Amino acid sequence: MHSKLIRRSGWLVGGMAAVAVFGASVGGDLSSVWAARSGAAGTLSPALPLSASHSVVAARGRLQPTGGVIRVAGPNQPGAVVGRLAVREGDWVDAGAVVAVLDGTAAQRAAVQRLTAEAVHAATDRRRILQLFRDGIVSTAERDAAQLRTDVAGAELARARAVLDASSVRAPFAGRVLTIHTHQGERIGAEGVLDLGDTAHMEVVAEVYETDVAHVYPGQPVAVSAAALPLPLSGEVERIGLTVGKQSVFDIDPTSDADARVVEVHIRLDDAAHAATLTNLQVDVDLG
Repeated sequence: MHSKLIRRSGWLVGGMAAVAVFGASVGGDLSSVWAARSGAAGTLSPALPLSASHSVVAARGRLQPTGGVIRVAGPNQPGAVVGRLAVREGDWVDAGAVVAVLDGTAAQRAAVQRLTAEAVHAATDRRRILQLFRDGIVSTAERDAAQLRTDVAGAELARARAVLDASSVRAPFAGRVLTIHTHQGERIGAEGVLDLGDTAHMEVVAEVYETDVAHVYPGQPVAVSAAALPLPLSGEVERIGLTVGKQSVFDIDPTSDADARVVEVHIRLDDAAHAATLTNLQVDVDLG
């Protein structure tokens, strides 16, 4: 990745004037040169800057959904296998939507039905025992035992429902399915089930050299370009990272510094429509 600071100053006119004076004075004495430079000749004087100096920071970066790409994992249980995949790559899903169902869900659903019936029976029996207790027919111990059976049945049902709910992998937020890592019949590994990103809102993460980051500020206008983009994109700096690390976006130039220390700068794009399908695209970024 290349990040360079381009400083544009306005002293060019002054420099050219000095050169012109020197050229005009070839063959003359030194005093005439100083006279011309000091304005004694009435034609030349030191030039003032044309404008305030302006810094432009150039960097390499990557496109990504705002908030990054999230790896959606399965339940915290070893050996989980995807029984049914409910989405395809490129699908847009709402928050909480089921994206995959684990193998063995049918047995868990049957367990919930059985425990539901047992909980209903325990509750009915408790009401009967409670009425008999009020009539003085059964003891306090029998009443308490009926209450305990009801509580245990309810707890077992709640646990079974939690296990059943965990067998459905859900989208943590609304976004687009970018990559599927685990298909039907496969065991879920460390890479999770799929990658999800909110491609309706895209950003650029620019890697700015640590020596240049002092020239970057929130709200700074930014231009983003790449060969794969149909047209350049515009945006502004949203936030600047708080840590310095090694670059991850590299230039194709073999002489570039691969061990450069950089700061990540997050850039909000004005129009993300042209970048929505290009997650991780390497781009050129001009800040300032």
